[in-house]
Amino acid sequence: MKIKSKLFIVLVCLTGLLSCKTGQLIHASNPGNEMYKVSILYPNGEGKTFDLNYYETKHIPMVARFLGKNLKFYEIDTGIAGRTPNEKLPYLAVGYFYIKDVAEYNKSIVQHKDTIISDFKNYTNIQPIVLISEVKQVKLSN
Repeated sequence: MKIKSKLFIVLVCLTGLLSCKTGQLIHASNPGNEMYKVSILYPNGEGKTFDLNYYETKHIPMVARFLGKNLKFYEIDTGIAGRTPNEKLPYLAVGYFYIKDVAEYNKSIVQHKDTIISDFKNYTNIQPIVLISEVKQVKLSN
């Protein structure tokens, strides 16, 4: 019975997603409109620690200064819940840098790598996961 219930839920969700009209894709990499997102994920786990105040007031602003004019803006997500009320939080925090140029980002990070890595100990004992992605915006149709 549980398998049938799970299958039903999956089918309902899939049907809902397929019937959604999201509108027009606006390719962010059109000339002059390039935008990439660097996501820095801090997975939760036994014994993992994370000082959000230090991350927000010291670490992220420091890295933002290193990125200079290549940085469009940055964001920080603070984990508050998992998928269900009883599920453990999968990530304690996620930092995002929205940048114009990946090569420039890599150059800045390599140049300041030692400073960035040595600052980890001030706010976490977690090895972050980094994902660089191209941002594609979707214009919703009414």
